[in-house]
Amino acid sequence: MSNIELLEKTLPVAPLKIAAMESCKELGRKVNDYIVSFRENTICEVKPSPLYVNYESHNYLVDCCCPRFGSGEAKGILKETIRGTDLFIMTDVCNYNLTYTLNGHVNHMSPDDHYQDLKRIISAATGKARRINVIMPFMYESRQHKRTKRESLDCAIALKELIDMGASNIITFDAHDPRVQNAIPLNGFDSFNPPYQFMKALFRSVPDLKVDKEHLMIISPDEGAMHRAVYFSNILGVDMGMFYKRRDYSTVVGGKNPIVAHEFLGDDVEGKDVIIVDDMISSGESMLDVAKQLKDRKAGRVFVCTTFGLFTEGFGKFDEYYEKGYLDRVIATNLTYLPPVVKEKPYFVTADMSKFLALIIDSLNHDTTIGAVLNPTDKIHALLEKKRNSERV
Repeated sequence: MSNIELLEKTLPVAPLKIAAMESCKELGRKVNDYIVSFRENTICEVKPSPLYVNYESHNYLVDCCCPRFGSGEAKGILKETIRGTDLFIMTDVCNYNLTYTLNGHVNHMSPDDHYQDLKRIISAATGKARRINVIMPFMYESRQHKRTKRESLDCAIALKELIDMGASNIITFDAHDPRVQNAIPLNGFDSFNPPYQFMKALFRSVPDLKVDKEHLMIISPDEGAMHRAVYFSNILGVDMGMFYKRRDYSTVVGGKNPIVAHEFLGDDVEGKDVIIVDDMISSGESMLDVAKQLKDRKAGRVFVCTTFGLFTEGFGKFDEYYEKGYLDRVIATNLTYLPPVVKEKPYFVTADMSKFLALIIDSLNHDTTIGAVLNPTDKIHALLEKKRNSERV
């Protein structure tokens, strides 16, 4: 049974409302449009029932904002009632494009600023909304998820704080380490992955891609991405290789131990197209080095699939590697802010996650199973079958 069929047979927990914060307004609008479309075509015969008051609407978005004083302090405001609603608050903590004025100086918003604004909106809603759900695609401080010496445990503290403030569910994507949910074991925490959206975007941008062991290979750029690469290789029926990082643990540069070298483990990649799968591109330094090493090993085309394209040091190096032939495509989702310049990059492809996110929200609002959403295996199999059928024609 599909998720849409399940939604037709269940009642919503409460009237749905979505508070898309300034950091992800565009994504919020797309999600809203999909949910409007879903609900226009369901339960037509029972809509007059009082149980479905406010079920069908042309807009589920809540008007909210976090204005700032001249000192840089702020407050969260909900400009309409959310009493008794199932509230989903969406925020993108990586949107550096937003600014505010601090004593006459212009500051770009950091993840800390976005996180504080999220807490302000939760504070404004607590005690009024029936349930509060936080959608944070890039988990705040997820890179500081474990303690190796005398360090803070920022991600665990943030999760505990959100739950203590009244959040019932926390939804994220491709958590850097899903074990951070151990900080809140009795509460809702879901980390979704976008492999289906990656493959869909890749097949559209590279229609001649051949999915078999002779022509394709999946690459994990490091040990942390192994589980993603293993899933991809199993579902596509192709081989997998892995790089591991040799680091200099005696020094710290930019908050991390510098990489000395990437060492490769796996079969021969000569003549094969390769897909590198990872959760994020930060500066892109290690990803580009992996791409170059694969080309040095005479790999065919190199495709990069990453959930979060942060590009903290810009696109200069990516442009250079594309021109030199080390890189053919970079596929990233629209779950975090992407600067307008990416539309001009011939190698960049966006994997749209708005329909997927809308389905997650609608399923949670109905308290139905999200097992089918969590496991995209059937969808990927159907996508592969469709591609093979088109190749036979």
